[in-house]
Amino acid sequence: MTLRSLKQIIPALETSDGAGVRIKRSIGQQPSVRLDPFLMLDEFGSVDAADYIAGFPSHPHRGFETVTYMIEGHMLHEDHLGNRGNLRNGGVQWMTAGRGIIHSEMPQQEEGVMRGFQLWLNLPAADKMTKAGYQDFQPEQIPEIGFEGGTLKLIAGSVVVDGKPHEGAVSERSTRPLYADIHLDAGGQLSLPVPAGHNGMLYLYEGGASLGDVALKKSAANILGDGDRITITAGSSGARILLIAGKPIGEPVVQYGPFVMNTKEEIEQTLRDYRDGRLTA
Repeated sequence: MTLRSLKQIIPALETSDGAGVRIKRSIGQQPSVRLDPFLMLDEFGSVDAADYIAGFPSHPHRGFETVTYMIEGHMLHEDHLGNRGNLRNGGVQWMTAGRGIIHSEMPQQEEGVMRGFQLWLNLPAADKMTKAGYQDFQPEQIPEIGFEGGTLKLIAGSVVVDGKPHEGAVSERSTRPLYADIHLDAGGQLSLPVPAGHNGMLYLYEGGASLGDVALKKSAANILGDGDRITITAGSSGARILLIAGKPIGEPVVQYGPFVMNTKEEIEQTLRDYRDGRLTA
């Protein structure tokens, strides 16, 4: 057993996306700031409707997956396939853009808190042109695991907590993603295996916590070093932390806005497909 330490910190930068939604972006703030297989991680959260009300009107994607975790709020997804899905408090949407999808994500509230995360997960070349689709998971469909000192919501992958194995809502992806929302009570501690060889990060979004004896930075991608286990300890106010890890793809990444392929030529073809109405064909 080798404990993972803190390798790098990537503070989230405030920016905007969509039609003016205010976000904090850590992974993906620049093309060079990625963590294979993860392309981008955005945190959104505000009590001011002006920061989110414009939403994300209809836009295209190709070549990757998006994972939207809604902690508080209500957002509606609609796409060219005729799908409609409501994201509410504690829900998750896992969308595979594959060969092409055109969708919108629009707030269904005019006031109150809207808060959550969106993760972009790359697809290997063999899967980039797969059929588009998505899954909506209601809060009760996401396993919640209790342990002494806190709870863990397991969105994707598998974990062993107190010697017992648990499976998340999503599995059988080529990058074997692990995605968990960890809630620690004041002074609570959790030790978890994280597969050796997976790239991983911790994202502290409430309270304070440390990895071993090193404090985690809030609203930042705290990148994990090599190893096969982590031990997290909360401070006096408790903590809420995302654990995100995945198997690296190890392929070239060429991105043009909402399109992520392996070569410049594939991006040029994607742009032609979009221009000519063939993106989703």
